[in-house]
Amino acid sequence: MAKVEAYSTLKRLRNRYRLVIMNDDTYEEVVTFKLSRLSVYVVLSSVFVILVGLTVALIVFTPLKHYVPGYGSQSARRDLQVLKFRTDSLELSMKQKDQYLDNLKKVLNGNVSTQYDTTVLNVPKPEIMND
Repeated sequence: MAKVEAYSTLKRLRNRYRLVIMNDDTYEEVVTFKLSRLSVYVVLSSVFVILVGLTVALIVFTPLKHYVPGYGSQSARRDLQVLKFRTDSLELSMKQKDQYLDNLKKVLNGNVSTQYDTTVLNVPKPEIMND
């Protein structure tokens, strides 16, 4: 029973069909193709494989590969990480220096708004131990 179904499927794949493209105004045949389902499947599969192959080749053999996440050498990744740390520390250092210069300008201009601590600390007296 299974052999009959396989034979009918293969026969259906090999049935020939005709694709005719006609001029709508004159009803003249412009192009005629003789096709089967198998030939259409083979052509579409081949086109798909060729497009995938071209895409992979484009990515592998051109500088586009550097845009793929995770691609690149370990040393380049390490260098980028070191540069990121240096950039962050330089940015923090610049912010601190800018704040220092702003505070220094305020002091030199007399715009100091300091608040003195007026609370008295209650320091306990040391206890004298009697022998």
